[in-house]
Amino acid sequence: MLIGLCLHAPGAVLAEEAGKGPVTNLPLPRYVSLKTDEANVRRGPSLSHRIDWVFRHRDMPLKVTGEFANWRRVEDNEGQGGWVHYTLISGVRTVLFEPERTALRSQPDPEASEVAEAEAGVIGRLGACKPDWCRVTAGGETGWVEKSAIWGVDPEELRD
Repeated sequence: MLIGLCLHAPGAVLAEEAGKGPVTNLPLPRYVSLKTDEANVRRGPSLSHRIDWVFRHRDMPLKVTGEFANWRRVEDNEGQGGWVHYTLISGVRTVLFEPERTALRSQPDPEASEVAEAEAGVIGRLGACKPDWCRVTAGGETGWVEKSAIWGVDPEELRD
């Protein structure tokens, strides 16, 4: 549980305030993944700020909502988060399966054959996305899943 209020650094830009990050000039918000097995999540953008949370899953998808110098304000699928150093995140796109069971299908069609099934909490690598479906690789299997079943991709996002 994240305890206390999240204080923002002066000059930090949040997604609501701008469409691009002031440091990277990349879109805000945007999705990234955790590069390490463990990352301290701080109350503010510096090592002197208190650690409020620790993310413990390599490749976990995160949403970047703000930037300040070498720090990124991130949140997980439950909205928990804070500031992490930019070296702890990667531009590699991953997603989190949210329903108890999700079918990976051979084609982006609810009637297509099922190639595998993923449980809630499984992390997969994001591939192409169509309006309602994304291609995901998880546990050595690749298939199409409905966007509504995964976290880490915007509903309107399209990818080649």
